[in-house]
Amino acid sequence: MGIFLFLIMNLAVMASIYLTIFLIEIFFGIRLDQGTISGLLILSFVVGFSGALISLFMSKWMAKMSMGVQVIETPQDQTEAWLVSTVERLAKEAGIGMPEVGIFDGPPNAFATGWSKNDSLVAVSTSLFDLMDEKEIEGVLAHEISHIKHGDMVTMTLLQGVLNTFVFFISRLLANILAPKDEEGNPSPMYYMMISFALEILLTVFATMLAMWFSRYREYKADEGAVKLDGPEGIYYALAKLGQIPKEQVALSSDMKAFGIVGFLDLFSSHPPIEKRLEHIKKVAKEMGYSV
Repeated sequence: MGIFLFLIMNLAVMASIYLTIFLIEIFFGIRLDQGTISGLLILSFVVGFSGALISLFMSKWMAKMSMGVQVIETPQDQTEAWLVSTVERLAKEAGIGMPEVGIFDGPPNAFATGWSKNDSLVAVSTSLFDLMDEKEIEGVLAHEISHIKHGDMVTMTLLQGVLNTFVFFISRLLANILAPKDEEGNPSPMYYMMISFALEILLTVFATMLAMWFSRYREYKADEGAVKLDGPEGIYYALAKLGQIPKEQVALSSDMKAFGIVGFLDLFSSHPPIEKRLEHIKKVAKEMGYSV
């Protein structure tokens, strides 16, 4: 299933790139020639944002398929009824449209995704109910609702699009300068591709570090949002419990880590260390008149 979804995503990206280039050439008369700065810049923009935007618009469908999320249409038991009603209440307090609510089998975690504040999905793993009480799960839900309220999925998409554009443009611009030239001044195709590919890898490392720094920043903001929506106790004690579990046992799949409540904790992590998040929650709670 993972390979199938990967192929669909890549085919969709490639189709959107060729379609966009075709429409630009037809309607605007602009030929995207990589030999010119303007042509390379526009092509970089198209390539850079195509994948990011398609990922955003397909995010709910991809999440449901890759994580095996079962959307709760009609609650089948008291737990599902509580989950839906809690999300509904928090969404109303946050001023967003009611998200789809789903559950999935997996490690104790939760995530939110979707292309807009009024067309989103909040999903919780079944094992989270075994680990936490209702107040703690409510704190987790408040955190995910805060992500949606702040438009974090859209913001991350725009940032990723800018970074993709930068990587594509700079790598090919430098490759055009550094590659050996023939008698007519044209770069050697083989060396051009080798240099641009190597530069893409190098620049992607730095771009990923920047994207993950912003992702960690938005986790702090989502924790703040959870405190404002639901008070500090739920999110604080939920994170404290998750911090006692080995990180490899709570991480989501690689394509969903940035949207979860907790992830791997390193330089390229989408989430800050839980200890620092707990300290931040205490600080925010104190400023708002709470005590934890």
